[in-house]
Amino acid sequence: MSQPPHDEPPSPDGDVPHAAARAALDWLITAGADEAILDTPVDRYAAAREAKAARAAARQQQAATGTSSTPSPSTAPPSQQPSATSKPATEPRQPAGQPAAAPAQQPGTAGRKRGEMPPVWRPKGGELKTAEQTLATARDLAAQATTLEALRDALAEYDGCALKQTATNLVFADGNPEARVMIVGEAPGADEDRQGKPFVGVSGQLLDRMLSWIGFSRADNVYISNVLFWRPPGNRTPTPAEVAACLPFVERHIALKQPDYLILSGGSSAKTLLSKTEGVLKLRGRWFSYQNPEMGTPVPALVTLHPAYLLRQPAAKRQAWRDLLSFKTAFDAGTDPTV
Repeated sequence: MSQPPHDEPPSPDGDVPHAAARAALDWLITAGADEAILDTPVDRYAAAREAKAARAAARQQQAATGTSSTPSPSTAPPSQQPSATSKPATEPRQPAGQPAAAPAQQPGTAGRKRGEMPPVWRPKGGELKTAEQTLATARDLAAQATTLEALRDALAEYDGCALKQTATNLVFADGNPEARVMIVGEAPGADEDRQGKPFVGVSGQLLDRMLSWIGFSRADNVYISNVLFWRPPGNRTPTPAEVAACLPFVERHIALKQPDYLILSGGSSAKTLLSKTEGVLKLRGRWFSYQNPEMGTPVPALVTLHPAYLLRQPAAKRQAWRDLLSFKTAFDAGTDPTV
């Protein structure tokens, strides 16, 4: 039976093409896999239980029969019984004054008794904290930062968000720190995780084009960040605990930046910063007053659709264009649409 055609020849050691193997690897990385271990999982707990049960059964059998597990010469297999012509095995003599050499030891068996299973590896963990303690730590670290650089350093030391354990890089911000406009997105994706910058993938390219249509760019007059600083594995929806663990740093980020206008891109950023429960389709195109306890006056914030949503729903670009025009009108006039 002929095999289906491939774009490229099979690999030398199998019938899987290189392209298919690369695609499978890309899928695993996108799903959040970050380590190569074994082809199949090994249950060390089950192996330990089986070994313990086998030893217990052997002891019970010995107790019932009164025999030893070491075979005697008469019961040993023929190949192991001494013959009349065979010479007894003798140990090589050690030179006088030198200690006998220790028996060879298998790698990784130091400090273990015979028959004892190897220890099960467990990841090292820090001190366990409650959600309230984690939030208090985040607030303290964020409050101590007096510059954007210091806030980034504080995030690099912060271990209160579980997403940090699976992410490759901290995704802090990009753009002009002196810009009057700050865009806050949702969460980093795979491209952002690799580069350590927000909105650098396909969604970021669309955002750059959208901004250029109204005369804005991250290099000149836009500053960009997210409500999460680490990528959720497989781009899954972040949990409320993960969002809460980052929120003190997001609020401090906005307070240090002091923008004149906020653009909240996506439902997660809008609901997190505005404390809203409606979906993004009901919030988009509307202006809100963003209240920050560290800022003297509220900041006008416009909710719009995330570029990733526009890639999935191209028809929604018309709504996003209306949002951008609303923002440009307010920015050019220097007015607060919420007043």
